[in-house]
Amino acid sequence: MNDPQAPAPEKAADTPIAPEARIAELEAQLAAATAEAARLTEDFLRAKAETENTRRRSAEDVAKAHKFSVESFAAGLLAVRDSLEAALAVDAPSIESLREGVELTHRQLSAAFERAGVVQVDPAGEKFDPHRHEAMGQVPSDQAPNTVVNVLRKGYLLNDRVIRPALVMVAAGQPAESGAAPTTA
Repeated sequence: MNDPQAPAPEKAADTPIAPEARIAELEAQLAAATAEAARLTEDFLRAKAETENTRRRSAEDVAKAHKFSVESFAAGLLAVRDSLEAALAVDAPSIESLREGVELTHRQLSAAFERAGVVQVDPAGEKFDPHRHEAMGQVPSDQAPNTVVNVLRKGYLLNDRVIRPALVMVAAGQPAESGAAPTTA
């Protein structure tokens, strides 16, 4: 029986070639995929090496930054040291020359502090701030309670960060009179 939908005999002859062609096609795809994998592996290894180099350079930069972070501040202090050495080298200094030398040295030191971002904190008359001040005690005063009355030692900030708090005396609250009701503000 002849089936009209059955393949023709010449098409049947093509079917044995089809697997070989399919194998060749698959081998070509495999070769292309292998080449692409090799390229991607090489790209990955290059990117990984570049990342490692960047990490290493960054670590070196951080180490150098830590090591030389005070370089400009130290350079600013050299002028102060030079002034002090020059003052010590004078055989018979007068009181006036010593005062002038100390004032010059103080200006040089203040300028070096300013360039480095070191700011002096003199909180006299300000409200007590425990983040910037260290209270040594309370004293009776006409000022409002918790107001800085006396500065025993000035404090310092480095770029708005406290490096030494100011030592202060703080106004105590007014004592309540015996038998009198406390006043509210």
